[in-house]
Amino acid sequence: MDETVIQYVLRRLREIGCSDVFGVPGDFAFPVNDAICADPQLRWIGCCNELNAAYAAEGYARIRGVGAVCTTYGVGELAALAGIAGAYAERLPVFHLVGMPRMAVQRARAIVHHTLGDGEYSLFHRMSEPVVCAHAMLTPQNAVYETERLIAEALYHRRPVYMSFPADLARQQVVGQGAPLLRPRSDATALAEATQAIVEALAAAETACLLPGLLVARAGLSGRLQALVDASGLPFATMFHDKTVLDEQQPAYAGMYDGALMNDDVRELVEGSDRLLTVGTLMTDFNTGAFTARLDPARTIAIDQHNVSLDGHVFSSVEMGDLLAALAVALPHRGWSRLNVRSLGPVTGTGDDPITAEALYPRWAQFLRPQDMLVAETGTASMGLAFAHMPAGANFYNQALWGAIGWATPAAFGTAVAAPDRRVILITGDGSHQCTVQELGQFARLGLKPVVFVLNNDGYLIERLLCKDPAAAYNDIARWRYAELPHTFGCDDWVARRVTTCGELDAALDAAGNGGTGAYIEVVTDAYAASPLSLQLSAKLKNAAA
Repeated sequence: MDETVIQYVLRRLREIGCSDVFGVPGDFAFPVNDAICADPQLRWIGCCNELNAAYAAEGYARIRGVGAVCTTYGVGELAALAGIAGAYAERLPVFHLVGMPRMAVQRARAIVHHTLGDGEYSLFHRMSEPVVCAHAMLTPQNAVYETERLIAEALYHRRPVYMSFPADLARQQVVGQGAPLLRPRSDATALAEATQAIVEALAAAETACLLPGLLVARAGLSGRLQALVDASGLPFATMFHDKTVLDEQQPAYAGMYDGALMNDDVRELVEGSDRLLTVGTLMTDFNTGAFTARLDPARTIAIDQHNVSLDGHVFSSVEMGDLLAALAVALPHRGWSRLNVRSLGPVTGTGDDPITAEALYPRWAQFLRPQDMLVAETGTASMGLAFAHMPAGANFYNQALWGAIGWATPAAFGTAVAAPDRRVILITGDGSHQCTVQELGQFARLGLKPVVFVLNNDGYLIERLLCKDPAAAYNDIARWRYAELPHTFGCDDWVARRVTTCGELDAALDAAGNGGTGAYIEVVTDAYAASPLSLQLSAKLKNAAA
């Protein structure tokens, strides 16, 4: 089969699960743009700007395992770079497809638009190097080899890759044939030794607990980890970044662990266990309760993506998926000690009562349904919902490590594109929403029906809690009429409400849940109506800085 360079790349992206490409067109990228639009099995998803497109591709990758964003050279790729960096931090394989000037232009060092005017054409891919795990400029001669290499690198490291296409070469036919992509396999001896060591360590333990991490979900291994939980009876807790890696509606779930900040009973289970198994877990500041977690290395079994650490010994060349499958067979079922999970408590406030944090978060928790995809902007809102007991099959997504303001709105769009049969709930703060609100119109353009909640507390609340002077001018934002935005962005049939009281909120929740359309609810609270975790976190960080 004769294929051009870009056709070969796009076919391989389809084959690994990417059927949509987000982006903004540009003249240097026209050969890539045209090939996407001409492919009947691919869909071009135009976004309002390149940063939003990168965020959308990142959200898409959370569902499909991979995502793709296409930009033009220079101005376009640099605009997307912060979103690519976020995908790198969050361990998401996003393929960044960049259209470049023709090779004759590059060789002549011609001064053309979208450049710095210095004739240098390798600057921008060098700028991207720290936030991708691999990169290549695709030519007819290297397209097969480099495409397979970049796919392998992206899936092995769970990181973005950079692929650039000179405009003339992208349309030329590929020279050469491809080899099948092989999944990394464990060293058989190391796998057997690691499995036996873990079985023996748990056999000698009176108590044990799992801490599953986001790398389990990124690698598509939640099913294998669930099989291990079912077979062994081990209880598990999750940290903030890792919420819903496993379904929370099961007896093995113990609740959220956040160091010394919240949930003392969960802390006692996790930190007091004879053996703690961390599985693809990142010990970030938000995950560890501002580093208040006290996890004894001598009792910790660390299962990472490609190796295992136990009692001072590292078993290399052991793939996480292979080990989880082996442990599910090797571990006997035991009646390990477990906890009953608490949620956010009863709904409070009625009628004309103001919407406080205590009134809001339990209502949001009760609004959730099985299989929902909740995308929560990092800040006070996601911290408030982190301790909600999620329904069966529901997912909680945030960006706790990169923490880019404005991520959630386009990321929610990307998740909706990836799984249009599931309900998307976006919860974002007013300041965050102002950064990337343009993508709201994309939902309506594609017939998607999310439920959007904008928490209007008149500024950057998380910053007010963390900074020295909460009233500082940099925490203030423009006062928008948020409830009018759906009409402005073409979401004409959506439920749109502005609520200031508990009674109004209850009516809006009922309308949003039963309307059969998209919904957009502006929730107005006091400027300091903060969730408990955000208050605890700010107090801890301020004390540490004092």
